[in-house]
Amino acid sequence: MADLLPEHPDFLWRNPDPKPSYDVVIVGGGGHGLATAYYLAKNHGLTNIAVLERGWLAGGNMARNTTIIRSNYLWDESAAIYEHSLKLWEELPDELEYDFLFSQRGVLNLAHTLQDVRESVRRSEANRLNGVDAEWLDVDQVKEVCPILNTSDNIRYPVMGATYQPRAGIAKHDHVAWAFARKADELGVDLIQDCEVIGFVKEGNRVTGVRTSRGTIATGKVALCAAGHSSVLARLAGFDLPIQSHPLQALVSELHQPVHPTVVMSNHVHVYVSQAHKGELVMGAGVDSYNGYGQRGGFHVIEEQMAAAVELFPIFARAHLLRTWGGIVDVTPDASPVVGKSPIDNVYVNCGWGTGGFKGTPGAGWTMAHTVAHDEPHPLNAPFALERFATGALIDEHGAAAVAH
Repeated sequence: MADLLPEHPDFLWRNPDPKPSYDVVIVGGGGHGLATAYYLAKNHGLTNIAVLERGWLAGGNMARNTTIIRSNYLWDESAAIYEHSLKLWEELPDELEYDFLFSQRGVLNLAHTLQDVRESVRRSEANRLNGVDAEWLDVDQVKEVCPILNTSDNIRYPVMGATYQPRAGIAKHDHVAWAFARKADELGVDLIQDCEVIGFVKEGNRVTGVRTSRGTIATGKVALCAAGHSSVLARLAGFDLPIQSHPLQALVSELHQPVHPTVVMSNHVHVYVSQAHKGELVMGAGVDSYNGYGQRGGFHVIEEQMAAAVELFPIFARAHLLRTWGGIVDVTPDASPVVGKSPIDNVYVNCGWGTGGFKGTPGAGWTMAHTVAHDEPHPLNAPFALERFATGALIDEHGAAAVAH
């Protein structure tokens, strides 16, 4: 029987010891760090690169998110970078030669009040002007897309319609990381696990080396891709970042037959629900209100999102909770990311994605790689510079990025 199984390598990438020096050191071995390394090698021919991960590859937020992919953000700048990312998602299974179960099953964002309706119609029209496949659905059309949704008008917050993006969907998060890691490794990138960054060596306003738990590594450039811990690393390098880190919880049910055909989000009732490929229901809500780096949160958040889920989907009332977990989200004052140069000459920052990090993975890697390679931002990430918090050119996405992951 074993002879009938396909061959599979024992390891998808090498596990090298760090070399004394690299042209580029990327701190953070999650999706964004791995994507940055891949696109540096593929698009810009830079292969003398190390990705440093203090634990194991993709063991942080990349393994702790709820895998939703969409691009229907309100402002031009956000829609552009997320739509670019979505187009990359559509190409990546073939490009990376890895089936990471990318499923374009669509995403519904529900509206429950007249204000929700006005904001949703505004956003869908703005999306269409930016070439994003968004549309407004009335209640009957919502029911057609998701028959198990409770659209009765005799509930606390009746559904009044929804925005819908058909090309949105989900993917298998750990498989995405493995796909990027394998290709980056094939291109010559060193992926170094169990290697915590504990400081930086500086000469003037430049970093010349990275102090790690496995010794000091000399480098020409440093890219910080550490999500919730970005502010800690930035302080070690000598500058501050305007981000706050919060726990964000999610959970899955036991396995069920396929019943939920799309992804449903509700900012008002405060829950989002999809069904993974194996059959478990994947649910989440908003961040815990306190700051912290713990990878778990308060039980009351889980209780509230379960109540919201059952209100929208009575069919799930008898489903059993299988496990819960938490990630660390890094949130900026305008709920948009920081991707670009830092006050240190050769240090670059990719952080502040909040609840949108997974969907932005390829776009973040693409633009971050361009910024590192050319020492200037790509047009797509130029608006997301750190300086916007001084100039006031903010990109306020609180409405599109709250519970709407």
